[in-house]
This record gives sequence, C-alpha cells and structure tokens, in this order.
Amino acid sequence: MSQSLATKGNQVGNYLGHPIAEKITTRNCTYVFDRIAENIDGEFPLSQLNKDELLIRPGLIYRPDK
Repeated sequence: MSQSLATKGNQVGNYLGHPIAEKITTRNCTYVFDRIAENIDGEFPLSQLNKDELLIRPGLIYRPDK
C-alpha cells in the first residue's frame, strides 16, 4: 500500500545522495529518522524493522514520533 509522505523539520544528513529528513508525516502519523537500514546483497530485509517502523528509499528507517 502506497502512502503520501511529506518531509517535516530539518535535514539531518545525506545518504547515497538523498537528504535525510528529521521527520516525515503520513495522513495518520509523524515519524522521526532513527537509522540507516542494513543493505544485504542489494536488498533491505524487512526483518530489521521494529513494529510500526517505516523503511523509506534509499534505506532510511523512521520510527513513530512520541
């Protein structure tokens, strides 16, 4: 299922030439950047995600903002 995302807050870095937004929002929630996903053989295994986390291209993991 595809969701519309909007960046919010400051840029906290770059990864593979893409900006890392401090926060992103969906219709239902705000997420904060947590970490870079582990890349294994060119893929990002979903098993590295915790409950309610999002994996965003190019391999950024966001967790719900509390």
